[in-house]
Amino acid sequence: MALLEYAIIGGILYGIFFSLVAIGLNLIFGVMRIINLAHGQFVMLGGFGAYLVTSSLGLNPIFGVPLAVLGGIAIGYPLYYGVVPRLQRSRDPEMLSFILFFGVAQMIEAVMTLLFGVDERSLPGEALGSGNFGVLGQQFPDSWWVAVAVSLLCIGGLWLYFSRTRLGYATRAIIANREEALATGINVNRVSAIAFIIGLSLAGIAGVFVPYLVGSISPSDGSDLTTTSFAIIIIGSLGNPLGTVVGGLVFGVGTMLMQTFYPSWSNLVPYVLLVLIVLVRPSGLLGKAVRNA
Repeated sequence: MALLEYAIIGGILYGIFFSLVAIGLNLIFGVMRIINLAHGQFVMLGGFGAYLVTSSLGLNPIFGVPLAVLGGIAIGYPLYYGVVPRLQRSRDPEMLSFILFFGVAQMIEAVMTLLFGVDERSLPGEALGSGNFGVLGQQFPDSWWVAVAVSLLCIGGLWLYFSRTRLGYATRAIIANREEALATGINVNRVSAIAFIIGLSLAGIAGVFVPYLVGSISPSDGSDLTTTSFAIIIIGSLGNPLGTVVGGLVFGVGTMLMQTFYPSWSNLVPYVLLVLIVLVRPSGLLGKAVRNA
């Protein structure tokens, strides 16, 4: 029973964090209908940003969070206006985005490998707290709780953005129907650019905590992070950013259960869940809510 409690509680924490890892990918797809295959590489960049903050500046890795936001703006703005409008004017923007962002992913990985090598990097374990905090008698590192707290703040902030701001209303309108949003006078290009920047910033913020939840970060981790993120958003609902939380929780609990009882099979969890959900409910667990929105 203790092991089961540990797996469920740990899975919830793990799932909340991985909701943050994946939510930027779903936001970008929902608004622009493009597949950012470089998503995991942007998460990885956030991890290396936190590494530089600690190793070069001697600061706490939490300062990597504002750095990730600045990076999202600095990279997202020119990348969006240089690439995305052209993609959306094409006959098949989803397929072209698939190819283009695959190239971007390979470029980022190659540059990071040249700069940092292939070795895995870690962050100081005590930087986010050296103790453990328990729930129902189950202990988890302080760093996990900090990562979960930041994840909840980011996800809550995104919900407030959608539900309390004019830009958020416009973003939801574009997700529901891009053509109708354009017909009503919404500046689709501007709103999409902001959503793109938010998506990259959220990916970078998640990357700051990847070394604590996963154990380390390396330039080659981007592809696995993209695959996991894609599985999570399919499980929740493709195109529904906040539905990513449901997918993240299913993924987190499933992964921790497998790591606790059948560790050698745990790497198969995202793919098995993805196949099962697609077979049973192709639109994702919250697909019906998206269609009715």
